[in-house]
Amino acid sequence: MPRGVKAYRIEQLVADVVNLIDASGAKRVYLAGHDWGAMVAWEFAMRRPRPLGEQPWLLERLAIFNVPHPALFREALRTNHAQRRRSRYAAFFQLPWLPEYMLRRRGAAAIDRAFRGMAVDKSRFSDDVLAVYRANALRPGGMTAMLNWYRAAGRRFRQPSGASPNIDVPTLMVWGEEDAALGKELTYGTRAYVSDLTLRYLPGVSHWVQQEAPERVNEVWGAWLDGRDVPGNRD
Repeated sequence: MPRGVKAYRIEQLVADVVNLIDASGAKRVYLAGHDWGAMVAWEFAMRRPRPLGEQPWLLERLAIFNVPHPALFREALRTNHAQRRRSRYAAFFQLPWLPEYMLRRRGAAAIDRAFRGMAVDKSRFSDDVLAVYRANALRPGGMTAMLNWYRAAGRRFRQPSGASPNIDVPTLMVWGEEDAALGKELTYGTRAYVSDLTLRYLPGVSHWVQQEAPERVNEVWGAWLDGRDVPGNRD
């Protein structure tokens, strides 16, 4: 796994996606992401990177799951006191070594609390599934790699940011309404940054929307891809 905080800067993460697309030889790109993956997907769509290889490709569709547009998240961290409280854990992750120590205690029991504890339908996070997550967190360097996503982003968010380029590709945003980490209000105003947005809310679903409600997510996603009427609560 990559070492050092610099390996997790957004510029590098976007470049990683470019390399993967180039390696695949794809001509058409449908990009989807959840949580940190969604943050990378947002940035990819805004930056519009060119392919590195000879194979031309074009981002045609974007799907985002339970992460707000970066500009709206940045504004919320400045002005939304409730969101600032929800995000306090990320400030703790900026510290050296102590977060690793705390999260690895008792066989990385904190991983169970992060997933099953936040879920509404806890049956979706079986002991077997959580055991895989804990095993990865306990690999040498694994927890540091996970935390370096937060550390790199934290350093970036302290820097001034310019205007966000408009995203003009068709974009689907699916949001579990019972997200304990990110308030639903962070979705309000997304249309100012996305020209062609389909936004659907799923009531009774947590931040782990695609894991907790895969059937409902697939129904929404499939309809959107097929050009059918997209179910779910509308904005």
